[in-house]
Amino acid sequence: MAGAGITRLVVLLSVFSTLFLSSSAQTCNSYSFSGNQAFTNCMDLPVLSSFLHWNYVQSTGKLQMAYRHTAVSSNTWVSWAINPNSLSSAMPGAQALVAVPQSGGAPKVYTSPIQGYQTSLAEGNLSYEVTGLTASYQNNEMIIFATWSLPTTTTKINQVWQAGPVSGTTLGAHSTTNSANLNSKSALDLVSGQSQSGGGSSSNLRKRNVHGVLNAVSWGILMPTGAIIARYLKVFKSADPAWFYLHVTCQTSAYIVGVAGWGTGLKLGSDSVGITRNPHRNIGIALFCLGTLQVFALLLRPKKDHKFRLYWNIYHHSIGYAVIILSIINIYEGFEILQKDDWKKAYTGVIIALGAIAISLEAYTWYYVLKIKRSENKVPYGANGNGANGYGSSAV
Repeated sequence: MAGAGITRLVVLLSVFSTLFLSSSAQTCNSYSFSGNQAFTNCMDLPVLSSFLHWNYVQSTGKLQMAYRHTAVSSNTWVSWAINPNSLSSAMPGAQALVAVPQSGGAPKVYTSPIQGYQTSLAEGNLSYEVTGLTASYQNNEMIIFATWSLPTTTTKINQVWQAGPVSGTTLGAHSTTNSANLNSKSALDLVSGQSQSGGGSSSNLRKRNVHGVLNAVSWGILMPTGAIIARYLKVFKSADPAWFYLHVTCQTSAYIVGVAGWGTGLKLGSDSVGITRNPHRNIGIALFCLGTLQVFALLLRPKKDHKFRLYWNIYHHSIGYAVIILSIINIYEGFEILQKDDWKKAYTGVIIALGAIAISLEAYTWYYVLKIKRSENKVPYGANGNGANGYGSSAV
């Protein structure tokens, strides 16, 4: 049973790593539009769970596009825009397409020229001609379709995409503290399909993804796996001392990888001037401190018969479980920041699987321990030293 549990954990770790790597490498090419509508180019936009599909004929300047935004609630507006002036200013001067879900009907979609940062996304004509403007909203996914008439000299555009709250008929401003909203802009080469982020380079996006993967795998998977190994395998005499070395290897690896993830987080924080993630950052600092205390716990570990061993066990277990709980909370905080819904779903699946394994092992080890105690409490007939028939022979 114990060996099977370890095998499951190894398989789950492999599957989760694969899901992480594949999710970061996913493309939009597998998406199929209804009505056999096809686009020759598409790209996964780096934030806000969005995608852009397009056909572009430079000789005519016709840009046929579809902007997809997933995980859109019924009280959220979405927008995609071209800013002919500057990517750094993002919103001021942007020529926007706006879509708003409507109860019991097709979403409202219209054009909105954005004059400044303080805007209500008022309806108005754009500096470009836009035709075929429609939108669909199904399964929490908004799609905006449109054909733009651009100058025939156009090869690159500055694109901006956003989402914000809707209250009644009023469109509220999008978040100005969420890094996803701040970084939802890029320069796009319509001919080659290459994109360069305007909210920090693609290198920053890679750093955020690496930070998320390192911390999720270390604090979020290896740490609880090490705790499961220590709690359940040590019950079996045949697993001693192998369980101890597996536990130490797992937790030490988690700490080393976690420190690397913590370091990338510090670097991202220093590079993101004006953007603060206080809950995520503070929990991260607490995790680093508690994790370091756990490493020292290994060095200060007294022998089993030492009078301070009980207090060491309390210290070691309480900090260990605190680290696991805080890690899971902070990983979900990170997923919210990264806007990685697919990562969140994958990690939730792993946590459920680890929980199921822990519950199964908990039940089995209790059964095993009680079975051993019952067998030890049974005294064989005549085992009191008085002979086979209950009477001892006289010693003469």
